[in-house]
Amino acid sequence: MPGVWKDHPCFSPEARHSSARLHLPVAPRCNVQCRFCDRKFDCTNESRPGVTSRVLVPEEALDYLARIRPRLPQLAVVGIAGPGDPFANVFETLETLRLVRSAHPDLRLCVASNGLQLPAHVAELAELRVSHVTVTVNAVDPAIGSLVYAWVRDGRRSLDSLEGAGLLLERQLESIALLKARGITVKVNTLILPGINDAHVPQVAERMKALGVDIMNCMPLQLNAQALARGWREPTETEVEKVKARAGALLPQMNHCTRCRADAAGLLGQDQGPELLADWAAGLARPACCAAGVADPARPNLAVASRDGFLVSAHLGEAPSLRIYGPGPVFLEERPAPAPGGGSARWAALAEALQDCSARRTLEAAGLKVHVLEGLISEALAAVFAGAAPGHLEKRRPFKCGESCAGAGNGCGA
Repeated sequence: MPGVWKDHPCFSPEARHSSARLHLPVAPRCNVQCRFCDRKFDCTNESRPGVTSRVLVPEEALDYLARIRPRLPQLAVVGIAGPGDPFANVFETLETLRLVRSAHPDLRLCVASNGLQLPAHVAELAELRVSHVTVTVNAVDPAIGSLVYAWVRDGRRSLDSLEGAGLLLERQLESIALLKARGITVKVNTLILPGINDAHVPQVAERMKALGVDIMNCMPLQLNAQALARGWREPTETEVEKVKARAGALLPQMNHCTRCRADAAGLLGQDQGPELLADWAAGLARPACCAAGVADPARPNLAVASRDGFLVSAHLGEAPSLRIYGPGPVFLEERPAPAPGGGSARWAALAEALQDCSARRTLEAAGLKVHVLEGLISEALAAVFAGAAPGHLEKRRPFKCGESCAGAGNGCGA
């Protein structure tokens, strides 16, 4: 087994018994709707991709890692695998990787992606010394891919199943070639979908072998009641063995997959993720005024990230300035924000610049209330200054995408 695999439990069957992994769930949005996928955020009883009990922002992820690492003495790998796609959440993903690499240089970093937006970020992954990347490739024929994917979202473009499958395949092949050119170890995940792609999997393996892929994980479909798939079935053990044998004649196979959750932690088969996340969240220090959603009297103002002064519409990690409001609410000033980038130093500078504000996006562990909203600034301000949490404006996390989904990758109806 190549040396780079020896301590990664998803790449080495031996390492699964000695090396733990930690998935940081910082990527909730997805840009591809697989017909078999139903993303959930609050289920603690399932072990499969797309499930997490909590979504973290990068600073929370770093704090979580620091606090729970003593409870994972065998920790060797930190990865990002959803619950959406890491590169549909590129700011959160790269910022988290930067923070972890800086604070924990001894840990391996890995990422799992559908590959759609991956090519543009391979160079930065290499700079961050991400050593392992998993790309999910379910077909190397767009006609078959169109049966697997309902839609693909590329930037502002929404593509139908056939056009989207073609673009997705193109980006996947480009991603893998770029990753291998950088010396990054690549695993390909392929779902075994009876009657859809099961006879096609060996062709996937053949194409992946030609690209230099290191290992393949043929995973049997696990049906989800709320997914788009209708009339699909899970493969039998015999069918799975036959597919793996045919693919295995071309590429080494991963035969110990446990369908890791997006918040997985610990050794494979001994997942502690939901428990550790719950313990971490329970330990966060929150002043009573912030827990109730009201402004801190010592910090009477609110800072809002907005592109137009009308809607809560900018990402705080990238906003060049913030609008400051006092009780009333009354607009006070447009305050410059530190330049994007810079990792944790930027957040420290931002916190310093907002000493008079009660709602700001830094670690909640520091006692600061975070409101992640979408909608009218006036409605949000009125709710917070009145001492109520503006729950009706909470930005929706993708819970599941069903037949009513409009295809923006932000959850049903988005």
